[in-house]
Amino acid sequence: MTSKRMKEELEKRLHKEDRLMTFDREKDQLRIENKHTGKGITIELPGIVARYQEQKEKAIDEVVYYVEEGLEAMTGEQRFSGKEKNIFPVIRSTSFPLETGDEVPFVYDEHTAETRIFYALDLGSTYRLIDEKLLQKEGWEKERIKEVAQFNVRSLSTEMKIDQVAGNDFYFLNKKDGYDASRILNESFLKNMATKVKGNMAVAVPHQDVLIIADIMNETGYDILAQMTMSFFASGHVPITALSFLYEDGELEPIFILGKNKKKQ
Repeated sequence: MTSKRMKEELEKRLHKEDRLMTFDREKDQLRIENKHTGKGITIELPGIVARYQEQKEKAIDEVVYYVEEGLEAMTGEQRFSGKEKNIFPVIRSTSFPLETGDEVPFVYDEHTAETRIFYALDLGSTYRLIDEKLLQKEGWEKERIKEVAQFNVRSLSTEMKIDQVAGNDFYFLNKKDGYDASRILNESFLKNMATKVKGNMAVAVPHQDVLIIADIMNETGYDILAQMTMSFFASGHVPITALSFLYEDGELEPIFILGKNKKKQ
């Protein structure tokens, strides 16, 4: 499917009288927003087309679902009071927009050369990224949001599945709660995993809904991790990064993996 056909299909399925759709031909982006509030969601069409090659109609269904839920969340009145347990950090790529469609800055922190930390208010079936306007309206300081989110992410399950390939162990966390990649911010979890690995520990967050931890025992392990991460990155609803990270002494350092050679960025 081409970007043009994907655009037409999404416009047909997301059309409503109170919505305005605009297409940026240069960036290949489709924006859907509420006519009355001006709030909306911008969709990167090439990424959806790539997922369509593997997932077919499921890829479109997921996008429609997330857009519908996201627009619904934007029109509602959101409050922090009584919802402190619903505030979580979310990982995004460094190319992710730093402000809303109406130019209100999001609340975020730097993480690695490839990733940033944003903060979200969980609404059940979706969540809303917290921006400066909402923060000010609620009278919260950024540091409070950060502390609450960090505390809450430590309460999430870290149960993982394990596969062994060519003498290397690969652990997968895929709870599909919207915060799988966010577990990379659980420092005690990573430190505990570091005590279990026998070789080099690598971590990957190719998209929002998966966290991979690899116990690399040989050079083949790096190749497998690179292929695995790229595959997840291409198929994820919210791609983050196709690069992996070496975890050493509590630090995450991006690595390029090419053939049997690995290079630190």
